[in-house]
Amino acid sequence: MKIGYAAGTLACEAYVARPTGQGPHPAVLIAPTVRGPTAFEEAKADSLASQGYVAVVLDHYGRDKRDLGEAAFAEMNALLADRARLRRQLLDGFAFVQGLDGVDAARIAIIGYCFGGLCALDLARTGIDAIRGAVSLHGIFSRPDLGEQPPIKAKVLVLHGWDDPLATPEDVLGLTRELTDAGADWQLHAYGHTVHGFTNPEAAVPGRVLYNADAHRRANDSMAGFLSEVLA
Repeated sequence: MKIGYAAGTLACEAYVARPTGQGPHPAVLIAPTVRGPTAFEEAKADSLASQGYVAVVLDHYGRDKRDLGEAAFAEMNALLADRARLRRQLLDGFAFVQGLDGVDAARIAIIGYCFGGLCALDLARTGIDAIRGAVSLHGIFSRPDLGEQPPIKAKVLVLHGWDDPLATPEDVLGLTRELTDAGADWQLHAYGHTVHGFTNPEAAVPGRVLYNADAHRRANDSMAGFLSEVLA
């Protein structure tokens, strides 16, 4: 099901997958890759709905911007250059999900892939206590320059390919120091011989962006346990 919502000045459209049974249900926001909402994220939402969650794919760029191809990178870079705007959009998306029928507004988490992993971390970085958990899957770790970091209330799970060229070991150490300094309850699972995009079966650039079935399975198992814990 597609539902419109506003994120800042953007007219956005979310994909919403619902579980069977009477609610209210816990919810999981899904922040897409640089490509924006695609069938990849919708399949993840359907899978989460089968596990009992209302799963909502957020919209980074607006409902009129789909199938952008390489132009998606310019859209992402504009948000990376204005992390305050990105934060406002994420908070608006979160408020939209809180208000959905059948959602338990006290039990919400966010997951994100690639650029969406950065978005999941950025929502946790807001310090709001309504977010129970944040999961970054082959995410980007760069920290926003938005003043003093408030305590991070959400529990954080980072699922990372150790050889990811977009998130080096130095970047990993920087993130762990940041999370520790912010008082976050965090955990990091790093997969050896694994690069960026390891959960996407269509990723096929060896040494840079490549699917890894074992890492994908392990990440799914870890995420399932984490969501079960934080959304109990």
